[in-house]
Amino acid sequence: MRYANLGRSRLEVSRLCLGTMNFGSHADARAAHDVLDAALDVGITYVDTANRYGPPERPHASEEIIGEWLAADPSRRDRIVLATKVFERTHPGPNGGGLSARHIREACEASLRRLRTDHIDVYQMHHVDRAAPWPEVWEAFDLLRAQGKITYIGSSNFAGWHLATAQASAAARGALGIVSEQSVYNLAQRTVELEVLPAARELGIGVVPWSPLAGGLLAESDASGSGRRRSAEFAQRAAAHREQLEATRDLAREASLSVAVLALAWLLAQPGVTSTIVGPRSRSQLEALAEAADVDLGPAVLARLDEIWPGPGPAPEAYAW
Repeated sequence: MRYANLGRSRLEVSRLCLGTMNFGSHADARAAHDVLDAALDVGITYVDTANRYGPPERPHASEEIIGEWLAADPSRRDRIVLATKVFERTHPGPNGGGLSARHIREACEASLRRLRTDHIDVYQMHHVDRAAPWPEVWEAFDLLRAQGKITYIGSSNFAGWHLATAQASAAARGALGIVSEQSVYNLAQRTVELEVLPAARELGIGVVPWSPLAGGLLAESDASGSGRRRSAEFAQRAAAHREQLEATRDLAREASLSVAVLALAWLLAQPGVTSTIVGPRSRSQLEALAEAADVDLGPAVLARLDEIWPGPGPAPEAYAW
């Protein structure tokens, strides 16, 4: 496993990040704990969750399951970089969601209880809150940092101008600001290359892609859309990308890699990408993906992937001239 600094911070994280959205829904506690153990076994130390990952009947399941795993062996806490998120509504009525100072404080305390820890390494804004003034947001985070409850701040699903505005507000306070941004990014979805990636690189923010396999599109065993994902919507997507998927499968075979590992390795080769999230449901799935962190794709393979899955390029050149 390889490691990198998260954005401009000195915090080192594994180049694969264990995403835990499946915990409690597609992976019960036993399977989830096995995946967490497997992550440590292969060197993955970056664990990402959120305060609303779980089925309707247990909406906080992911944090709770991770908390159970940490409580079973407290030494694990020092071995991982633990990240969770705030924004989603956690109770009905006013102040139950968003990024008000009150909700940030309440949500952090609740996450700490569920995770059974006294601090969160990377506390992330799950979405931008256009109604919340940045001085209020930063004041709330500053207080949590002063109390030792959080260490770094991250964001998720921000536009490039959101990142710029947030960093300008943080800089005015003499604060480090955002160190990571989680965005949807994969060979089939490259919109972030227009503005999010350039902004993040300029501002020293490490990009951590989610959905790196395009919702399973880049994990299929063939280009027909058959296999574990059989929904009509998925079949339609697979059919729309049939030629690209076939070409990618051929390229992966030439490189002696699975399509999934090829797609992950491509992401990790992109400037500005620190780590990428993988969300396996089992130990075997995780072990099959772990290879990606140690794969170096040569210029010819990277160029061929850009031909198969062309990106938009940076703004404004992509559309202005």
